[in-house]
Amino acid sequence: MMDSEPARPPAEVERYLSELVRRVAAVYRDRLVSVGAVGSLALGDYQHGRSDIDVMVVVDPAVPGRSAHELAEVLAHPGFRCPAAGLELVVYDSAFAAGGAPDAGYLLNLNTGPLLPAVADFEPAGAPGFWYVIDRAIGHQSGWTLAGRPIREVLGAPRRSDLLAAVSASVHEHASGAGHLADNRVLNGCRAVCYCRTGRWVSKRQAGRSIAAAENNFRALVEQALRSFERPRRGALALPADEVDAFLSFVRRSVDRASA
Repeated sequence: MMDSEPARPPAEVERYLSELVRRVAAVYRDRLVSVGAVGSLALGDYQHGRSDIDVMVVVDPAVPGRSAHELAEVLAHPGFRCPAAGLELVVYDSAFAAGGAPDAGYLLNLNTGPLLPAVADFEPAGAPGFWYVIDRAIGHQSGWTLAGRPIREVLGAPRRSDLLAAVSASVHEHASGAGHLADNRVLNGCRAVCYCRTGRWVSKRQAGRSIAAAENNFRALVEQALRSFERPRRGALALPADEVDAFLSFVRRSVDRASA
C-alpha cells in the first residue's frame, strides 16, 4: 500500500521535476492549486529509461485559456529536456478535478520527450476518457504532491462503476495491440486484475508478481513480461502473441465479473 511519499527518483529526475514546478508556477501564478506526480512515480516503481514522468496540474477554473498554450510551449522537449522516456502532463481545473467525472475533461493534455510522439491537445471533447479516469484514481489514492495543496485531496474519487468501465475500456484497447509494447499490455492487464480483486492500485511490477504467483496458467508469460519490463523500451522482448491474447481474454473476464 503506497500511502506515504514514494521512493525518490534519480537525481536528474528530481531536478527536472523541480524546474517543471517552477515553470508551471510561473505560468499560473496565484491560479495554481496543486502539482502532483502520478503513475510510476506515485506508486514507487519509477524505472529510469523505461518509465514516463506522469504529472497532474490542477488550477483555478478562472484561469485564462491562453495559459495552457503557454505551458505547452515552455515544457516542450527538447527545449526543456526530459530525462525520462517522456513527460505525460495533464492540466485540469479544480472544479472538474474534484468531481470524479468519467470524462477526459482536461485543459491541456501534453506528451513530450525523447520516446513519445509529441501531443499538445486543448480540446477534450471526443477524447476517450478511460486513461484519464484511471490516472486520476491513482492520483487520488497515491499521488505525490510536488507543489500546492495535497494532490490526493484535490482529485475526487471516481465512482467504482465508472472506474470499472474505464478499466474495461483500457483492457480492450490493449487487446488491439496498437501502439503498446507486449510487456506493457500484459502488466497493465495484471494491474487491472489486481484492482478488481483488491480495490487498490499497485505498480505494474507489483501486479505482475502477484498475478504470476496466483495464476499458474499465465505464470511463464507474466514472468517473461516482467523480465522484458526491466529493459529499455527499444530492447523490449517479443512475447508470444497467442499467449498475450489468451491472457488479455482472461483479464477481460476478470473485469466483467467485477462489474457484474
